[in-house]
Amino acid sequence: MYHPFAWLRSIARVAIFLTACTLLGLYINHLALTLLFAAFGLLGLHYWRLYRLNYWLWHSKKISPPSSSRGIWSHIYQGIHSANLNSRNKRKTLGEIIRRFRQGSEALPDAALIVDNSAEIIWCNRLARIELGLRWPEDMGRKVYEGINDKKFIKFYHAHRFDQPIEIISPINSNKVLEFRVVPYEDEHLMILIRDVTRLTQIEKMRKDFVANVSHELKTPLTVINGYLEMLPESGDIPAPMMKKAISEMRSQSMRMQSLIEELLVLSRIEASTERAFEKLVNVPQLLWQIQAEAEALNRDRLHKLFFDISPILYVYGIESELHSAFSNIIFNAINYTPNNGVIEVQWFLQGDQAMFSVKDNGDGIAAEHIDRLTERFYRVDKARSRTTGGSGLGLSIVKHVLSHHNSRLVIESEVGKGAQFSCRFSAELTLLMDQNSQKNSSALI
Repeated sequence: MYHPFAWLRSIARVAIFLTACTLLGLYINHLALTLLFAAFGLLGLHYWRLYRLNYWLWHSKKISPPSSSRGIWSHIYQGIHSANLNSRNKRKTLGEIIRRFRQGSEALPDAALIVDNSAEIIWCNRLARIELGLRWPEDMGRKVYEGINDKKFIKFYHAHRFDQPIEIISPINSNKVLEFRVVPYEDEHLMILIRDVTRLTQIEKMRKDFVANVSHELKTPLTVINGYLEMLPESGDIPAPMMKKAISEMRSQSMRMQSLIEELLVLSRIEASTERAFEKLVNVPQLLWQIQAEAEALNRDRLHKLFFDISPILYVYGIESELHSAFSNIIFNAINYTPNNGVIEVQWFLQGDQAMFSVKDNGDGIAAEHIDRLTERFYRVDKARSRTTGGSGLGLSIVKHVLSHHNSRLVIESEVGKGAQFSCRFSAELTLLMDQNSQKNSSALI
């Protein structure tokens, strides 16, 4: 508490002390010497208290001031202590405000970053790090047009015409289209909001592709079915061998059409999905163990040796149903297209700070000219073998769209006669290593 008369009392004490020293000096007839010793005593006392104050401020771990201080020095200590408490409370309040701001910014449905008037990045949320490949805090202070190295964006930013947003290709995912909107922020700062608008730009293309591809793929099975129906006599008197073959072929073609339609629906649902891929934690080990049981059932007639090497503590943020479709398609393809008695290795592991999924087989391999087109819809390396195995040509296209939704991509390595390896990696922002306690606590999230 502030005491307005503390200085007056302190001056009064000094005056009384000097008066006493003066009377003592007159009494012993050494006034100058007595006053000199008195001045040195006062000076030494104050320097001693200054030393204690300095020690308390810079070296002592105690928050409370020394209790032995008296007089004006006691009020000085109390004043500094009170100021420290007020500052500490303000820092605590400010820290709570910053914590709430960060929580609110992370809950934004869009990526966001703030730049100053020199175009330097001073803050970004988690979605900005995921969508733009930024690293935090390494990229703090970096020019925004260096982090988003796109000619269209650089021209847009330097023009300072932010009344309309622009759309550019994602700097880390060529399959994504991002909308950039710039709004003023305090003190001449700018906030850049980034939204994934890939779905909107793909709608028309999806419609055209769907009609063209489906009409082409359904033509063959419908032709087969109609051909057998035309061969059937109106009397219904059909030889048994012919009836058996006709029914078998029509059943096979109808199952093929059903499988095709189901996979097209899965693909369309993934492409049109608005679900955010970075909020839910997926228990990938459990997911892969489930796929392992399905794979072993599929492998009964193929007699492959299946090896699953799965890290039990490696999780990712994503959409579980989509990851199940992607991983199962890659594994089932390896089983279906590897000659009998082959070897298939499935791995889920941490590489650096990124989760890695890999499927390797020792099958016939894939020629180099086919690899870049394998993820196209309905593309088949060997159409005859695809019909035999029931393949629709959509599996790897589904994989491609799922991984694109998770900011990843499918990497295919193959050599004819030596097998193939299909792999993908997930960014560090989506990767999480779980300890045993976290695994127990995360069960409610999955």
